Amino acid sequence: MVARVHPSAINIARGMGLSFGRINHLKERMFSPKNLLYTNIGLSISLSGLGDVLEQHHEILKGEWDRWCFTRTRNMSLSGMSIGIVCHYWYNFLDARMAGRTIGMVLKKVVVDQLIGSPLCISTFFLTLALLENSSFAEFKDEIRSKAHKLYIAEWIIWPPAQVINFYFLPTRYRVFYDNTISLGYDVYTSHVKHNGQAANR
Repeated sequence: MVARVHPSAINIARGMGLSFGRINHLKERMFSPKNLLYTNIGLSISLSGLGDVLEQHHEILKGEWDRWCFTRTRNMSLSGMSIGIVCHYWYNFLDARMAGRTIGMVLKKVVVDQLIGSPLCISTFFLTLALLENSSFAEFKDEIRSKAHKLYIAEWIIWPPAQVINFYFLPTRYRVFYDNTISLGYDVYTSHVKHNGQAANR
């Protein structure tokens, strides 16, 4: 006896197939060479902004501020855009110069990323915010001296193990996406370090 499949089950299966097909098509478009830079920028803007929103909400709950500051979130989002651009080109450069996925090559890339890529991203972060906040060069240098080391220490704790996975398993086009999924908690901490002890721009 041949079991009969109900037409509604067939329709559901077809609908799921179409949905998965659309998702795959969208993924291929987003991560294609033509659109990859825009995808990386969009991801970096969104998650940097979200990290600041979460940090501000935490500060409001602690009674440090009475309301959310849009200007601060906007600036943090734009700093994410700058870092997204830097990371996009950095990973392309790093993978072109240090090709291969052997354990030795992966570990070399992690070290180079920590010694060059991390300071580059941290400097870009503070420089972008200094420009957005109309800070003087002296204020920019003071902020780098007083805060950058906190972010760099956190980078050494979070990113080496995460980047081993990134460099060993993932192709170049997914590197910034992976970074952003891992870094949401780091984005919250970045916002905290940047704005700790400062009055928010209301």
